[in-house]
Amino acid sequence: MAFSSFNEALAMAGHGPYVWAAYLLTAAVLAVLVVTPMRRARLSREQIQAELRRLSATATTSPIEEGDHAPHT
Repeated sequence: MAFSSFNEALAMAGHGPYVWAAYLLTAAVLAVLVVTPMRRARLSREQIQAELRRLSATATTSPIEEGDHAPHT
């Protein structure tokens, strides 16, 4: 399918808005599918690092005696 101008290609004989909206929606969904897992992985790494820092700090400041794992009430 050949168009004589760029504007004709965008209009696509009146179907352009629907076609370009479909392309835009598809691109948006693909972007979300790529970005969401990357963001979750980054947040998980940050939480694990924070937990390791917290555990490391508590292990060096107050060692737990062997066999005394239950909290005192």
